[in-house]
Amino acid sequence: RIRRNRTGLDARGRTMTTVLSPEQWQEQAELHRQRAESLTAEHLERRRAGKKHPIFDFLFEYYPTKPAQLARWHPGAGVLLEGNPPHAGWRDYTTFSDGVGVDVRGFWGRRKEALLYIETLLSSTITNPAHFDCFGLHEWAMVYKTDSPRHDLDLRLTREETNQVVESHSIRCTHYDAFRFFTTPARPLNFRVLERSDQVASDQVGCLHVTMDLYKWATKLGPLVPGPLWLDCFELARDVRILDMEASPYDVRPLGFGVVEIEKSSGKLEYVTRQRLFSRRAAPLRQQLIEIIKNTSTGLPA
Repeated sequence: RIRRNRTGLDARGRTMTTVLSPEQWQEQAELHRQRAESLTAEHLERRRAGKKHPIFDFLFEYYPTKPAQLARWHPGAGVLLEGNPPHAGWRDYTTFSDGVGVDVRGFWGRRKEALLYIETLLSSTITNPAHFDCFGLHEWAMVYKTDSPRHDLDLRLTREETNQVVESHSIRCTHYDAFRFFTTPARPLNFRVLERSDQVASDQVGCLHVTMDLYKWATKLGPLVPGPLWLDCFELARDVRILDMEASPYDVRPLGFGVVEIEKSSGKLEYVTRQRLFSRRAAPLRQQLIEIIKNTSTGLPA
């Protein structure tokens, strides 16, 4: 049973919402650890064997969070832990009269600029015009007219055919962190040249990479984010990454994955259908992250 806090105050001087007994938080921490380890077990096995994975290594290299860090459970802001939780010795936690909880004031003191930027970016992503017409061509633009593709995988088509796919389509990438990996001859083929300063105005809910980045932003929010939400964002990023590569010019069938032939109308339809499903799945996660920032900022000094 979750007990209501009676006297403990959070970093804003307001009553904490819940207090977890040692039995309760130990159970939640263990469930989180088990789920995180199930999501990262294959990666750790490959790493011990010295094997690379061109699809899933992205989740631990581009997003540089170690599996051991992912397995560390945070209760989230507004929760106190009774007893002697290990969190008492972690950064950004403090001890209140009724237990250990996130030092919201201290975390905001260190990360205010970043937190406000994340809130602005996530909120703008919702209101910016949505696009479901990119067909994953960002990955094709990354191999356009180059002999040095980013991944050690065979191309599904010949180099000439791959280049033709790029040239016969309108490239409509809206995400700077995908665009910055375009080859030099591909950059002017995008509907516009993107800059880092464009990101708030450009990120939109249809973009696969924007959806995957929810995991990055959840990680940057640190202990404010409860463990289940963090793992939900990771799991979504993993699933989106599969579509990202199945629709790419690389042949991922030897790895046990399918092919989304975006150069054909049937492939475009499949891509957009799955893209929309991921966008809908991302929406509540994005909103929860925004609410965490808003709720923890209330009452803090300007």
